[in-house]
Amino acid sequence: MKPQPTDDLKAILHSKRANLFYLEHCRVMAKDGRVVFLKPAKEENYYWNIPIANTTVILLGNGTSITQGAVRLLCAAGVMFGFSGGGGTPLLAGTETKKPTDIEWLMPQSEYRPTEYLQHWMQFWFEESKRLTIAKYFQEQRLAYLRKIWGKDQDLKNYDFALDEVSLDKALKTYQRELAQTPNVTQLLLLEARLTTALYAFAAQRTQHDDFTRDHDPKETDIANQFLNHGNYLAYGLAATCLWVLGIPHGFAVMHGKTRRGALVFDVADLIKDAIVLPNAFIAAQEGDTEQEFRQRCLQAFTQHEALDFMFDVVKDAALKGANL
Repeated sequence: MKPQPTDDLKAILHSKRANLFYLEHCRVMAKDGRVVFLKPAKEENYYWNIPIANTTVILLGNGTSITQGAVRLLCAAGVMFGFSGGGGTPLLAGTETKKPTDIEWLMPQSEYRPTEYLQHWMQFWFEESKRLTIAKYFQEQRLAYLRKIWGKDQDLKNYDFALDEVSLDKALKTYQRELAQTPNVTQLLLLEARLTTALYAFAAQRTQHDDFTRDHDPKETDIANQFLNHGNYLAYGLAATCLWVLGIPHGFAVMHGKTRRGALVFDVADLIKDAIVLPNAFIAAQEGDTEQEFRQRCLQAFTQHEALDFMFDVVKDAALKGANL
């Protein structure tokens, strides 16, 4: 999918774009018709090009600034961006948020946004039973994607992330069986939480990360928690891009809190977090990766396993499925 072109840039489909940037201690600016980031040095300044036509998301971390000219070019290329804390978390700005964990992004503005998928979405969204059906569909796709990635990714196989392990196989089968019988979204969230806890325990055991406890605090010192937080924000950026391209506002969630303006971003990001971010966070922690090395692990996996393509397919199918309920 791609938005209505607003410039002469050679557009690359958002679902095929390869780059997601986290920048810190630099100035993002327009230079000779390109977007670059500048890192001052003692003797001379260094500029690095950002290939905006092949970029989905830019997170601006500590010590960053951006010029109006750069924003104009980013918006023309359809790049999502926002200011964040160190290591990519928490997101500080996009648009108004009440909590640092609410996800709202600075989105390119255009009067020529698509309405097809929004119209489909609105046909089911106001009926609770239909929202529940689509929420279950999201969870079915999430589980299918996890089975697919964990079944073929060689790096995960090297760490024995095997789907036939007894406790994991039991947890996945239990989740799939109980999913169809779940009567409401509240129970669905509880069911999802139990599965995620089981996946954390499995990943921690496989990587000798003893006594792991999930902590969403961005100041958490445990390296696995830091990587999980960081990787999740990368997934949120992809999800926000997917929804922006399809023209579906972030507030029309099917599973997460209806009072949070970015809740649908969480729903869509969950499609890939367990399959990609979770295992790579634990593996990176065991390997002693830096934040940059971990980020590269995630980005390589997103590209290798066509994560953004998968998001687009699921959201488009969900919109059409919901409209026909």
